[in-house]
Amino acid sequence: MSSHTGVAGDQPLPPAVEFSKDSRDGVDQVFLRSSQGASALISLHGGQVLSWKTDRGEELLFMSSKAIFKPPHPVRGGIPICFPQFGNRGSLEQHGFARNKIWLVDDSPPSMNQNDSHSPNNACIDLLLRPSEDDLKLWPHSFEFRLRVSMSSDGGLTLTSRIRNINCKPFSFSFAYHTYFLVSDISEVRVEGLETLDYLDNLCHKERFTEQGDALTFESEIYRVYLGSTGTVAVFDHERKRTIIIKKAGLPDIVVWNPWEKKSKMMVDLGDEEYRQMICVDGAVIEKPIALKPGEEWTGRLELSVKVFNVESKEQRFNFGVISAAEEERINSFYLN
Repeated sequence: MSSHTGVAGDQPLPPAVEFSKDSRDGVDQVFLRSSQGASALISLHGGQVLSWKTDRGEELLFMSSKAIFKPPHPVRGGIPICFPQFGNRGSLEQHGFARNKIWLVDDSPPSMNQNDSHSPNNACIDLLLRPSEDDLKLWPHSFEFRLRVSMSSDGGLTLTSRIRNINCKPFSFSFAYHTYFLVSDISEVRVEGLETLDYLDNLCHKERFTEQGDALTFESEIYRVYLGSTGTVAVFDHERKRTIIIKKAGLPDIVVWNPWEKKSKMMVDLGDEEYRQMICVDGAVIEKPIALKPGEEWTGRLELSVKVFNVESKEQRFNFGVISAAEEERINSFYLN
C-alpha cells in the first residue's frame, strides 16, 4: 500500500481507496485518503477504524502501544464497534462479538439516503457482517450489518451502521462506536455538550445522576453513560489547541470512559501510563436497546470533525467538517481565555 499525506503543490489529490494486508496480523485493511490529504485506516478485523489523520499527518485516534493484533482478540484503540451488546450488559462476551469478527467488503451496497451519499468527492468503503453458525448458537438472531466509513473532502470522518433483522422473530441489541481519542494529557482535556443530562455511573452500580457542571474535566477514573444526548459534543484539548466535534444520529447515549492509573495497570493491552493520552467518548444506544421486528432496519451515524486553533493568529489553522457559528465562537473563546 502506498501512503499519502498532504497535497501535491496546490492541486488537491483525488480521493483514494486502497487495499493492503496488515503486517501485524495478515488481515486485509483499507486506506482512505481525502482530496486534501487527510486519511483513515480501517481493518476488516472488526470493521474497526485504526487511524484517522489530518491533512498534516496528525493522528487523532489513540492506539495502545500494547494493542494485540491477533484475531479474534479485540484491538485496544481506534473505533471498535460494540454489537449486539455493550459492556457486560447481557450474556455475551464483553462488548459483543462484532469487533472480533472478520468483515467482508460489501461490493454491492444498497443506496443510502442523501445524508450518507456516496459523493465522488468522498473516499468511502462499505463493509458487511453476517452471523456465523457459532454466532447463532450464542445469539440466535439472523441479521445483516452494513457499515460505511466515509471521509469527506475536508477530512471529516463519518461511520454509518445499518442493521437489518432478516430473522423470523424480533430481536433487540445495544450498540456503541467505542471511540478512543488521542489527547496530549487527560488533565488538559475537557468535554462539553453533556451539561444537565442524566447519566448512569458504572462506578456506582449504574446509579442515576444529573450532570451539574458546564464541562467534564478529569482527575480520576470515569465510566458514565449519558442519556438523551441530542446536541453536539466537543472534546477540547487545551495543550494541542485542538477540538474534536462529535455529531450523531440514531445514537441517544454518550459513553465517557477513562480507566485511570489503577485499572490501566491491570490491562495487558494498555501501557501503565497510556491512560493519560486517551479519552473514550462514544456515540451509543445502551439504556433503551433497539428492538427490530422481522424486516426492520436501524441506522446509527457518527460524524467526527476537528478544529485546530492558532493562538498567535487567533484563528483556526484548518477546519474539518461543518459546525455552527455558535459552536465556532465557543471553541475560539475557549482557547483565547
